[in-house]
Amino acid sequence: MNSRSPVFYSADAVRRVLNWPMVNEAVETALKAVVATPTIQDDKQQAPPYSQSHVSQPARSVTSANKEHSKMLLTMPAFVGNYRLTSNGMGDDSSAVSCSTLACKVVTSFRSNQLLQPPLPSISANILLFDPGTGELNAIMAGTDITTWRTVSASLVATKYLFFRRFGPHAERELAINVAIVGCGVQGQLHAAAMCANFKVNQLNLYNRTESKAQQLANQLEEQILKADNNCNAPNKVNIKVCSSAREAVQQVDVICVATYSKEALIQASDLRDKRSVHINAVGAGEVHFGEVAADIYEESLVYVDCMSNAEHELHGLPAPIVGELGAVIIGGSYPTEQAVTIFQSMGMASEDACVAEAVQMALASCGK
Repeated sequence: MNSRSPVFYSADAVRRVLNWPMVNEAVETALKAVVATPTIQDDKQQAPPYSQSHVSQPARSVTSANKEHSKMLLTMPAFVGNYRLTSNGMGDDSSAVSCSTLACKVVTSFRSNQLLQPPLPSISANILLFDPGTGELNAIMAGTDITTWRTVSASLVATKYLFFRRFGPHAERELAINVAIVGCGVQGQLHAAAMCANFKVNQLNLYNRTESKAQQLANQLEEQILKADNNCNAPNKVNIKVCSSAREAVQQVDVICVATYSKEALIQASDLRDKRSVHINAVGAGEVHFGEVAADIYEESLVYVDCMSNAEHELHGLPAPIVGELGAVIIGGSYPTEQAVTIFQSMGMASEDACVAEAVQMALASCGK
């Protein structure tokens, strides 16, 4: 037997190499690969040759560990074939590597962990990476940070193509925006930092049900911005405001990121009346994926998803038709009009996890980890 023990990549090792160019490239690649995947209309039709990037990712399975469904085990398998990643995440063809990845993410979601003393993370994830040729388990990678980063990255990619590109081909480099973060938990914190790191943000409004948590995030961000200023690499000066309500936070902003467990709508259409060109990243993980945003906003919006087949499985009752997949917008260049409200309904895909894990493994290998 020539089998060997799988390599384990710790959370510390993963954190050392995570960066936005690398993660954004991997997530954008996964989004495009979903759209590019050949489909078979019936059993008699022969599948087209897989000469381009393609994805196989069944709907995630969910196992509940209590009757309240607050303790869950999720499995998210995926195969992403024949795609390309660059060593620096900058899309440089000269350094591009052809990849195929077979992976499965195993996630536990235990919301009550926040109440433990000391508290534990509510979400814990590990990604299993298999040899796509033999099926052997090659590596186990701590996946909690990858889950957080790829979710935020999908919002960044959606903001780039659904908001900025409606104003021009390089608008994400040129335009300054006002951003609202509704929910200042782990996702909200990284969304806030990532928006400031990737785009020109003038105003950043923060709202959290517990105001002290929003104030804590504001203090952390101001410290990070001051440190970046001192190192002469700050992209721009950001005015940060802690708001007393979600309504206050979202008025007069361009981009809204909603990331909570709320079962009830936190923002209404009336909150957006003064601003007709708005993009919303809805990434909450409540019992209903779309519960945080009121139905009257959906009814007036163009709704996009990461994967249509997953949306059909998970978004029953969504109060608006789905316009299409984000990957199709990236590939086709058919952007929303300037005066539009768009929503990226983020569900998260196993293919994103697989591509980011592959990029992380490449980065760790290049630095000898």
